[in-house]
Amino acid sequence: MFFRKKQSGSRTYLQIVENRREDGKVKQRVVATLGHLDDLEQSGQLDSLLRSGAKFAQSALVLSAHQKGQLPRVGATRIGAGLVFERLWKECGCKSAVERALRGRKFSFAVERALFLTVVHRLMVSGSDRSAAKWHRGHSLEGTKGLALHHMYRAMAWLGEPLPEQEQKGRTPFAPRCTKDPVEEDLFAHRRDLLTTLDLVFFDTTSIYFEGQGGLTLGQHGHSKDSRPDLKQMVVGMIVDGAGRPVSCELWPGNTTDVKTLVPIADRLQKRFGVGRICLVADRGMISAATLAELDKRDWYYILGARMRSQAEVRDEVLSRAGRYQEVHPKGPSKKDPSPLKVKQVMIWERRYVVCLNEDQATKDAADREAILEGLRGQLKKGDKALVGNKGYRKYLKSEGAHFAIDEEKIQEEARYDGKWVLLTNTPFSTAEVALKYKQLWMVEDMHRTAKSILETRPVFHKCDETIRGHVFCSFLALVLRKELQDRLEAQGEKLEWADVIRDLDALEDVEVEQDDKRFRLRTEARGTCGTVFRAAGVALPPTVRQLPKPRPPPDLFDEVREGECSAKADV
Repeated sequence: MFFRKKQSGSRTYLQIVENRREDGKVKQRVVATLGHLDDLEQSGQLDSLLRSGAKFAQSALVLSAHQKGQLPRVGATRIGAGLVFERLWKECGCKSAVERALRGRKFSFAVERALFLTVVHRLMVSGSDRSAAKWHRGHSLEGTKGLALHHMYRAMAWLGEPLPEQEQKGRTPFAPRCTKDPVEEDLFAHRRDLLTTLDLVFFDTTSIYFEGQGGLTLGQHGHSKDSRPDLKQMVVGMIVDGAGRPVSCELWPGNTTDVKTLVPIADRLQKRFGVGRICLVADRGMISAATLAELDKRDWYYILGARMRSQAEVRDEVLSRAGRYQEVHPKGPSKKDPSPLKVKQVMIWERRYVVCLNEDQATKDAADREAILEGLRGQLKKGDKALVGNKGYRKYLKSEGAHFAIDEEKIQEEARYDGKWVLLTNTPFSTAEVALKYKQLWMVEDMHRTAKSILETRPVFHKCDETIRGHVFCSFLALVLRKELQDRLEAQGEKLEWADVIRDLDALEDVEVEQDDKRFRLRTEARGTCGTVFRAAGVALPPTVRQLPKPRPPPDLFDEVREGECSAKADV
């Protein structure tokens, strides 16, 4: 029911109207006409009526009093993250996958809840595991009350435990199969249907350094992509399917080179996930002659980045071949338009190469090089000694006796690579499709950046291999939930900044107040992106006002004694 103004000539009447359905149609019925609106307002009868009705609308009164600051605040709990990510945790299959892996194991605490707490904390705060134990006290996460830091450490160690010897089939040469592996396989099986395949997978690696020894086997010195060669590290490989969803993460000692990982990973994918022929998309660091021979022997498709400067065939023959470029994306007027892209195919014997050109990037590369050369010419006038330690300058210099000079041939050679990259493939895809699918590899690189910065996977302080593996895998699970939420938002036509999402979710609170010896729980307003995120996750916002049941008083000690005495007399 609602109030409605009814105009009749020069006078306005106030009516109470209700909606009702008749014969499948909604019709309105006037319940009562209260009188002339002007008379009701001037006489104060309307205000009196509303105050009288408000006595029966306790929720409205409590909410109004709270907004005016008239009610004592008993406590507050943040509820946004718990409600949204609990739903995604279940619907993505994370909860059921962890519980299946726990069958037959007996822990004194809720391992699945400890992992859920760790994952949500990574998504919301990106702090250390130690801070998660304090953070969750102010948040409503079902079943996490009483969990402490050592519970989270133990849960992560369980994820990283090696499986029994009879379950090690399909392991890589660099690391054993661990508890996390069946969880990954269950997650893939959860979303798999008759049409689900891994015919296109993207694979890339990164390094994560340790603040310490880095476990018994994982922490090793190797090529650091974080520019920290002084610290021990491990190598993390991420596999993503054609839709951009994380499939699995691999963890190896820090001295494992990229070229050794591609073939074992592809072998393992087929054994673990039961897929047929796959197409691997990987960066140029994965290529070696032995790797290509193994891939061809296994009859797999691949799209691999080629080394333009160090690979003689690419440098001397592929880039020297004349040919007309095919335009894939023209230069657009807006920055949001796809980057301009041209491609051409070059065949060297039976090997198929695709040369890609981004003219905007070519212009930028030329401008950057000219800026370096301008600084170099100024330094040469001052003397040679300051140039030796500068890598940016050194690549354009040549020695002329006791002095240095600019190498014009080197400048012309570098100009050949401006805005270009070269791909090697054996797929039946068109030249444009090959280039576009390789560009999707940047999804994996973005996930690595997200896991290392936003989700605070680094630096790692853990001292055991098992806990280190579990620590990284919790970031992988966080990426699974984040990707699921982003996909649901995009399906609704929404593209939101992640920082806005977590800020607005964290602002949603349940506030507990007291009025007339009664307790109420009030939900704060869903601001910003919060309502959109709840709709995308399929979660209903809690009611604005809820009355809490009255707490039972503690038992009276004297009543218990008297009750015991009566019972004893009866026994006698």
